[in-house]
Amino acid sequence: MAGLESHWYRISPAHLILLPISWLFGALAVLRRTLYRIHILSSYPLPVPVIVIGNISVGGTGKTPLTLALARELVNHGHHPVIVSRGYGGHTQQQAVSPDSSAQQVGDEPLLMARRALCPVWVGRDRVATARLALQAHPHCDVVLCDDGLQHYRLQRDMEIAVMDGVRGVGNGHLLPAGPLREPVSRLSTVDVVVVNGGHADTGQYAMQLSGTVFRNLLSPEKTALAGDFQGLRLHALAGIGHPQRFFDHLKSLGLTVSTHAFPDHHPYSADDLLFTDCDALLLTEKDAVKCAAYADEKFWVLRVEAQIDPALITQLLRKIATHGRKTA
Repeated sequence: MAGLESHWYRISPAHLILLPISWLFGALAVLRRTLYRIHILSSYPLPVPVIVIGNISVGGTGKTPLTLALARELVNHGHHPVIVSRGYGGHTQQQAVSPDSSAQQVGDEPLLMARRALCPVWVGRDRVATARLALQAHPHCDVVLCDDGLQHYRLQRDMEIAVMDGVRGVGNGHLLPAGPLREPVSRLSTVDVVVVNGGHADTGQYAMQLSGTVFRNLLSPEKTALAGDFQGLRLHALAGIGHPQRFFDHLKSLGLTVSTHAFPDHHPYSADDLLFTDCDALLLTEKDAVKCAAYADEKFWVLRVEAQIDPALITQLLRKIATHGRKTA
């Protein structure tokens, strides 16, 4: 996949081969969505409002931080959300995620969200079945947040939120494998909300920024540090996320000079990946930290980031939940 990604933000001779495949992919995507819209393929409602957070492109756009921010705001407003996720890389059966789960079992992002302890988190390939089980287990929950579920049309939804990378945008604008898109750009006109993570938000869109300044020691979480505490040290940073450069740029904005190491999204780390002989401190994302804890020593530090979102988005979210109007894909 890494080889294909090099073609997603430009046009190259390889597109003579990639574009016809991309057109076929697009036709199948439109057909699938149409079959749900005309009810040849079935979609299913839930007894509580369903808020879907997703994107039209492959790779990290900030869905997980946004999902956590929405969960936090819902709790603050008296709601009881439950997060339902596919659990990329984990097992396919429906299951609850606990802070003691393993990333191999439930996926790295759901484990990260469960450790925030904002609300219950459940995973499973079939999000309808997973959500139903979650609501049975937690009958007090009154909102389902479906993480990365924009293309999971079997689950009916009250509100669709699409997250875009404000720096990378939609790449070259082509569908997989010629570009990074899962669905055409026109799909954005059908969602309820477009959130732009970093960069410029156009009229009708909502801006989101990721912020974080406090590092926690992975081995001893009670120990914290700020960027100034790392001055003069030999620093390494690794990121196995959809857009590693965003993390590295954030460290640079904190005034840190680091040797960077980018890994594929959801990379399963081994001890050898984390060996750097000239390292006084190794800086990690939360998503990577849940998979690196078994190899941690006192040099491992985790930067926790929070999504800062427009209050108007929360107002729209609460209004949608209050009306609880059903709509199908």
